Amino acid sequence: MFEGKENVITMQHLLNGEKCKVVGYGQSMTPRIRSGQTVMVDPITKDTILKKNDIVFCKVKGHFYLHKISAIRNNVSYQISNNHNHVNGWISRNNIYGKVTEIL
Repeated sequence: MFEGKENVITMQHLLNGEKCKVVGYGQSMTPRIRSGQTVMVDPITKDTILKKNDIVFCKVKGHFYLHKISAIRNNVSYQISNNHNHVNGWISRNNIYGKVTEIL
């Protein structure tokens, strides 16, 4: 199992279908995830169901995040936000690489 950070290398492992342990840094997801805390991330497949408030590993405007889905538009567009209601932007499913399944 790959252990990584919020970056392109972790994205590549998820795209290859690997589960990953990911460490996020910063205060944007507190108190759900603390800075330096590890989470388990499962790769997104065509069968993965994505819901509002799911925490995902994604890329928004060139940056990788462990952030939550704060809104969904027509099951096509996903609004990504931190846990303090700051909206990072709207992305397609193609920019969501993994879904957090466990906070360790």
